[in-house]
Amino acid sequence: MSIPTSTYRIQFRNGMTFDRAAALVPYLQRFGISHLYASPIFTATADSTHGYDVTNAGEIEPSIGGREGFDRMVSALKSAGLGLILDIVPNHMAASLENPWWRDVVEHGENSRYARHFDIDWSRRLTLPFLGDTFEEAAAKGEISIKRDPQTHKPALAYYDSLYPLTPQSWQGREEAILALSDPRDIARVHDEQHYQLTCWREAADSLSYRRFFEITGLVGVRVEDKTVFDDTHRLILELVHSGAVDGLRVDHVDGLADPKAYLDRLREEAGPECYITVEKILGKGEHLPEEWPISGTTGYEFIAALSDVLVDDSNIAALRQAYDRVVGEPVDLKAELRDAKLLMVDRNFAGEFTTLLKLAMVLAGAENAALEEEAIRGALRELLVAFPVYRTYGTQDGLTPADDALLQRVIARIRMDAHAPHPEALNFLRRILSGDLSQHASADAAKFRTRFQQLTGPLMAKSVEDTLFFRQNMDLALNEVGAEPLPRTFSIHRFHSEMQTRLERQPDAISSTSTHDTKRGEDARARLYALTEAPERWAECVERWRGLNQHKVALLDDGPAPRATGAWMLFQALAGVWPPTLQPQDEVELKALEERFVVFVEKALREAKLRTDWGDSNEAYEKAVLDYTRHLLSPDNQAFLQDFTDALQPFIRAGLINSLTQAVVKLAAPGVPDIYQGSETLNFSLVDPDNRREPDFVELERLLAEDEPFAAPTEESWRSGQLKQHVTARLLHLRQEKPALFREGDYLPLEATGIREENVLAFARADDDDALIVITPRLAFDEHHDSLVHHARWADTAITLPERLTGQRWRNLLSGETVDLNDRINLAAFEGGVCILLVRE
Repeated sequence: MSIPTSTYRIQFRNGMTFDRAAALVPYLQRFGISHLYASPIFTATADSTHGYDVTNAGEIEPSIGGREGFDRMVSALKSAGLGLILDIVPNHMAASLENPWWRDVVEHGENSRYARHFDIDWSRRLTLPFLGDTFEEAAAKGEISIKRDPQTHKPALAYYDSLYPLTPQSWQGREEAILALSDPRDIARVHDEQHYQLTCWREAADSLSYRRFFEITGLVGVRVEDKTVFDDTHRLILELVHSGAVDGLRVDHVDGLADPKAYLDRLREEAGPECYITVEKILGKGEHLPEEWPISGTTGYEFIAALSDVLVDDSNIAALRQAYDRVVGEPVDLKAELRDAKLLMVDRNFAGEFTTLLKLAMVLAGAENAALEEEAIRGALRELLVAFPVYRTYGTQDGLTPADDALLQRVIARIRMDAHAPHPEALNFLRRILSGDLSQHASADAAKFRTRFQQLTGPLMAKSVEDTLFFRQNMDLALNEVGAEPLPRTFSIHRFHSEMQTRLERQPDAISSTSTHDTKRGEDARARLYALTEAPERWAECVERWRGLNQHKVALLDDGPAPRATGAWMLFQALAGVWPPTLQPQDEVELKALEERFVVFVEKALREAKLRTDWGDSNEAYEKAVLDYTRHLLSPDNQAFLQDFTDALQPFIRAGLINSLTQAVVKLAAPGVPDIYQGSETLNFSLVDPDNRREPDFVELERLLAEDEPFAAPTEESWRSGQLKQHVTARLLHLRQEKPALFREGDYLPLEATGIREENVLAFARADDDDALIVITPRLAFDEHHDSLVHHARWADTAITLPERLTGQRWRNLLSGETVDLNDRINLAAFEGGVCILLVRE
């Protein structure tokens, strides 16, 4: 198998085409990338900005160049010696009439060839929840009519621009009469004859008849567990792999599949042993990928979480928490907050999925003669879902694996001891269903329950934590990241070293990410906000002062001030994270550009929090008040605040840039395959999507790389432009290409720092029989007394102790080119002036 030495993620669409990507190949080659890592490239809905809403898995998106453009890009990559990794989406497709398979299902119902391609409950009519009102109300208002579809020339139910095909039996032989109908009652009768029913979008959470992706009704689950469906959805993917055009696959949302292991086994068999395969999978605390999965690892969310152990100041985290509690007005009980978020998801957002599980459980209770009331099972199921600590288990038709069964037993034991403990017999019955401990005649329904349960726990966790709790609790936004722990924990450099050794042992070929199209903020915004943990009192004082400067713009609404103090804390922090390091308060053009991006984030943050407004039930007065406050923050007329904000932010900016470089160096040297998300080789201060999917300035990236390397005498400008980060990254990328075995198989050796600055240093080595690399880089570098990044006194009176296998040898400084002889210690004072120390054994 050809393992990448590095990947570079490109987001196609929104102007990025195959030909434009091909034009970037010389840059990627000079930069040191081994594989381009492409977002989904198959045909998706016309307005798709991301490609995960696939409409035709057998076609490459025409708008980005189609098959011909794709082939030209592949040719350019191969000519330069670069590989290609594709992001594929096996779990879902677009529930859109643009999808020919879905359209056929809408028209022909269960008689469609594709009726079993999608995860649909055919015990009732297919629900299409895309109306603004009920069908009756929409028809009465004249919003629904019967028209001839201009593309198919067949009669269809028309709702604005959407034309839903009529099943042939309902119109053939009386076509003109059907087209002439205009009375809402007649239209309703035609609607009643269809295999589907048009419903209000508000009913989707309760009554959807198909499995969706998370809460997105426009994405329908695909049954790739069926071989025919697998073949139909993977034919082109496998053709591209077998032709040599594609070297690897990134599997989107593997936890959404009915049986991830079976799917991955089939994918590996069909793709062959040489195909590099990774999966998007969030690992909970202490969780590891199943060893039997035939893949190279995950796409790296857990790596982001591990980096916080290096960059968070654990000695000050309690002080930051206390400062935030004062703003809240009482200590925050995150365990209770997490429970509330999960209950909201169970009771409202996933009410339909929950009801499906409850009905199945009641059927099984009847089959097993279990004398249990529905309310008891409801309570037990609710508590089990809320208490589940990981995204999912991996049971099969026969039951749970021994490891998952042990996990289930631990979860149930905790539930029994909890203040909210449900009916014990009902809880035990659910355990029996999941474990496969039922009679043979109930096994099919038990397997169905198990699959549905496992497909729900992942979305429930993601929407509760990432898309609710992390928008409600904002002590430090850097910690509110995909894959992060939702409950308080300690941060330890020793834990980081331990996790890297485990990573080397379990998934040395997994992707190591620091930014993705799904992260809540760009890696450099996160790196800056880690510094809040180093100066919590200073940050709290700043927020209090900024609130005072803008207090006159707080609106007093019936349901309270907008924003409240906690909302202002979030706003100032998010703004601090996204603030360009060179932005000046008088720059009206740049302030306006930042405002346009920032207000989109704020609106999303308010709705995702689901406290005073929501996507489904927006509070317009509240949203307007907070957005007006946000716009005022960035108004050129608000100079008193802008000057204070810019000045106060400088030490956080400097600490963030140092954190950023450390983060990049660690990603490039630690176990795993480093991924560079487009533009993140310099500085990425993006917000949550869609902001993080904006195209970077590739012309500027090429210009910066072409300039002389800034290692010897890094300037303030090279730090703040990101050029220093880019060039250090390039140097390490090329070293990875020169010594792939060192980074893939070399031991990970934690190195001990001693002296005055021992807490401000991260040091480790990678070593095998032939090569070695020593990495020494700063951490916890916040210093409000220095106003320049060129200051380097952080190394004074500090040394690194070397193990015997690294002593008595000659080393080359990767950045300066100088050589040194090392004994048992490295005196860091000898390297004053260096941004970090990277020593390669000669």
